[in-house]
Amino acid sequence: MSEVAEKTSAAPSPLAPEDLARGRLYGVIGRLYYAPPDPNLLAEISRGAPDGEGGGNGLAWSWRNLQEACRTAYPALVRQEYDTLFVGVGKSEVTPYLSAYAEAAAPDRYLVRLREQLSRWGLGRREGVFEVEDHVSGICDVMRWLIEGGESLGRQKEFFEEFAYPGIPPFCVALRDSASGRFYKHVAALTLAFFEIEKAALAMSEG
Repeated sequence: MSEVAEKTSAAPSPLAPEDLARGRLYGVIGRLYYAPPDPNLLAEISRGAPDGEGGGNGLAWSWRNLQEACRTAYPALVRQEYDTLFVGVGKSEVTPYLSAYAEAAAPDRYLVRLREQLSRWGLGRREGVFEVEDHVSGICDVMRWLIEGGESLGRQKEFFEEFAYPGIPPFCVALRDSASGRFYKHVAALTLAFFEIEKAALAMSEG
C-alpha cells in the first residue's frame, strides 16, 4: 500500500473476477492520486481495460477518455499539474484529503474515527510517509485491502459509506472545476464513475 501498512495475515481465498477487477481499479485510482504517473504507468493504462466493464456505461466511457489522455500525455507536464493541484506552494489548489469534503465542519472528527477503525484492523501509516490517513489514495488502498483480503461485503460497505464515498463527489467536483486540471480531470471522471457504481452495488448487497 502507498500509505497504509498492514498486519501479516493468512492468505485469503481466491477472489471472484469482479472482485479482482474492483481491487485493481481501486489500486490504479489510488496510485494516480498518490503520485504523478510515470511513463510506464501511462503506457499500462493506455493499453489496459477496466476489467469486467464494457459497452457504453459511464465507467467505460471515462476509462477510454483517460486512456486517450495517457497516450498524449507528457510526463513532465503531468507532474507539474500534479504538483500544482495537490502540493502547491503554501496551499494546494485542490486538497486530496477527504476529511475536508466529507466533514468540512469537523475534519478532525472524521480523521479520529478513521484512525480508530484502521487501528482495529491492525492498519496504520507506514514509517516515513508524509500523507495523512484520509488522503484519497490511502482510502482507496483500504478499500483494495478489504476486497483483496476477502472481507465481507458488509464490512466493505460500512467503510465505503462512512469513509470512502462521502468525500469523493465534492473532491471530484473540485478537480473538475480547478483552473490547473487537465489530465486529472479525466482521473476525477473515472473516480466518480467508479465510486457511483460501487455505491449502487454495495447498497444492493446484503453484507
